Amino acid sequence: MTSRFSPLLRRGLVAAVILGLPALIWLSWDDAVAYDTVAIGRGDVEASVTAIATLQPRESVDVGAQVSGQVTRLHVQPGDRVEKGQLLAEIDASLHQASVEADRAALDGLRAQLAEQQAQLDLARQQHLRQQRLAADEATREEDVQIAVATLRSAEARLRQLRAQIAEASARLRGNEAQLSYTRLYAPIAGTVIGVDVKQGQTLNATYQTPTVLRLADLGAMTAWTKVSEADIRRVRVDMPLYFTTLGGDGRRWHGKVRQVLPAPPVTPSASGESAAVPQTVKAVQYTVLFDVANDDGELMPQMTAQVTFVTAAAHDVLTAPLAALQPVEGQAGLFSARVLEASGRAAAREVRVGARSRQRVEVIEGLGEGELLVIGERAPAPSRFQW
Repeated sequence: MTSRFSPLLRRGLVAAVILGLPALIWLSWDDAVAYDTVAIGRGDVEASVTAIATLQPRESVDVGAQVSGQVTRLHVQPGDRVEKGQLLAEIDASLHQASVEADRAALDGLRAQLAEQQAQLDLARQQHLRQQRLAADEATREEDVQIAVATLRSAEARLRQLRAQIAEASARLRGNEAQLSYTRLYAPIAGTVIGVDVKQGQTLNATYQTPTVLRLADLGAMTAWTKVSEADIRRVRVDMPLYFTTLGGDGRRWHGKVRQVLPAPPVTPSASGESAAVPQTVKAVQYTVLFDVANDDGELMPQMTAQVTFVTAAAHDVLTAPLAALQPVEGQAGLFSARVLEASGRAAAREVRVGARSRQRVEVIEGLGEGELLVIGERAPAPSRFQW
């Protein structure tokens, strides 16, 4: 009897094992969720706007030639340091010197004529008085009296004419003396020669426009012309702190404050004169922000490119949290929701109020405590080893 039912019994046991296997495996599955967390700690948060700037001297001037002529001498070269009033260059002054000398001679001649005419006027006045006395005694002719009056008036008119001519000649002389002075170019500011645009012996033509001879700049202070996107310009304010680095790669930071935010973007040719019928590519508008920086050590040079960071908000030694772990609450500015891992191993929801925000971290004002574990992610449960 036993041997007869043994195969059936064996088959039943195998079927029971197969049907019960999923249940055994399921019982061995770990249903606890694993959380990725980060501890709330203290640190610094900096909200900023980044932009690209071009450095220019705060004070610079193009020294031009106001008269035509040959450059007879250049007294400076690029890189030279000059003082205000220092002689920079000379232009041939022979024609202008001749004009001044001719004007002076003409003015001397007019002054001599004025002296002569003054004597004629004095004589005319004496004759007029003599005729007046004779006419009172009826001792002269009426015609002689009239001639004396006319002579006096003519002498006075001639004197006024000569004085006007002298004034005209004096003005012409001052103009030509000014033209003569323009043949010697002096430094209008103290600074450094950053460029010389002419050569000694070159002839300049200043008839239609003023040719630039050389360029001066005070490199002790620089102004950064910064282009800020229209998306960020409303966050930038006058006196806002900032810092920047150059492309030299040495990691040095220069610090400053915003001096001015220009109210309109630079005018481009397409914006001012291009036909509306021509299709144009839509580009983001950029506004110009200016700030100054001292350059006492001369490390900054004209036309350098700078990476500028405007600090719109900053908080130091405060509780911080990763921004990616927070979800904004709709309609509540500065309010976020988060999940915190409790001692029981479960994640609980919290409302968190934040302050300064950077691209990665936020300042925690309330809702989280130092050392609490903020949930930043979770993993699905994983199976453990098989158990029978």
